[in-house]
Amino acid sequence: MPKLSNRPPKYSKMGKYAVVYYDGKSHYLGRYGSDESKIAYSRLLAEIQASPTGVPVPKEERHVTVRELAAAFLDYSQSSINPTDYVHYRTVVLDFLDKLYGDSTPVEQFKPSCLKLVRQEMMKSRRFCRNIINKYVRFIIAIFGWGVENDLVPETTWRALKTVKALPKGHDGTFDHNERQPVPDDVILRTLPFLPPTLRAMVIVPRLTGCRPSEIFKMKVGDINKDAAPGLWHYVRKTHKTERFIGKKVIPLGKPEQDLIAPYLVGRTAEQFVFNPGTAQAERNVEKRANRQQY
Repeated sequence: MPKLSNRPPKYSKMGKYAVVYYDGKSHYLGRYGSDESKIAYSRLLAEIQASPTGVPVPKEERHVTVRELAAAFLDYSQSSINPTDYVHYRTVVLDFLDKLYGDSTPVEQFKPSCLKLVRQEMMKSRRFCRNIINKYVRFIIAIFGWGVENDLVPETTWRALKTVKALPKGHDGTFDHNERQPVPDDVILRTLPFLPPTLRAMVIVPRLTGCRPSEIFKMKVGDINKDAAPGLWHYVRKTHKTERFIGKKVIPLGKPEQDLIAPYLVGRTAEQFVFNPGTAQAERNVEKRANRQQY
């Protein structure tokens, strides 16, 4: 995809006229050396720099393709949206949207029937349940909505895609997962003695705090504020899935949680994870050696 590099396209002369060769096209600017041509040249450079796809406007001279739109959105979203959502967007774009429409299909030719075809490919893959497929379809529509905002997609194209209805429960070719059930307390209590210390702490801390398992996996040393309040630590989540609804998320850690976490903070930098898989594996190896010596 073309991007304006440190060396901008050259202001060239062809006969009496100024021309810029860029992206496989000739952009005529007027009579060479005239003030009008120099203004047009400055405007062209600004348009190339400002365009997410590196394609200068006006769009009537060149149609943005579905691939260019998707690539531009991924470039934008990599640092602008929740990292978890970004992974899902990449899956949508790379595994499905680009597979079917990664050629030279202009965005204005991507109609509801095209969106349904992409959705059908998701269903055929059997990788996703119905809810995830509906979510991914909304993501594609959101990509086109972003394109409208950035003058890459006609508004009528985006509005047409929004008419595609979500798949209802029981739709032919889809499946739904059973609702996730909590593990019974007696099963957890009977399992804890057989877990190595790291895994045992990773099970107990969520039970005491109510946090998500993923938040335990992602806990870093620098995320823990030991001076939040007398006798209380705060685990501050910098990013989380409900951030857009509740803002910053703070998980209080009392004395029992502190006793479980404290040994894993020693000798680690702020960017290191509190619970390290290598530590858990080392604990397993120690237990295995002890069992072999016993036998």
